[in-house]
Amino acid sequence: MATANQPQFQDYLPIMADKLGGEGLIEELCNGFRLLMDAEKGVITFDSLKKNSMLLGLGELSDDDIVSMLREGDMDGDGGLNQMEFCVLMFRLCPDLMDQSDFLLEEALEQEEEEEFSGF
Repeated sequence: MATANQPQFQDYLPIMADKLGGEGLIEELCNGFRLLMDAEKGVITFDSLKKNSMLLGLGELSDDDIVSMLREGDMDGDGGLNQMEFCVLMFRLCPDLMDQSDFLLEEALEQEEEEEFSGF
């Protein structure tokens, strides 16, 4: 686990949002989800999070930390995190990113609208 002086994953999310924009940030979160998920089940499970957490620089998470993360993000009660639950949890863990969420949503919608308009 990171010490108090080391940056945490959520500390980088606002920087990623500024650099990548809303759509790019969501794409990167989805990539992170795929790294952590159990490929057979298609969700992040206790075992897959424990095994793959090092890939995202989370270090060795304690069993209690893993259970807490799963419990906090599991909105449908199935014991795992699907892609949407994971993305929502990442936003909830980063208050600075929540402050930017309206801007990011607006930016993503504008980009989608431009792509649709240019397609005609």
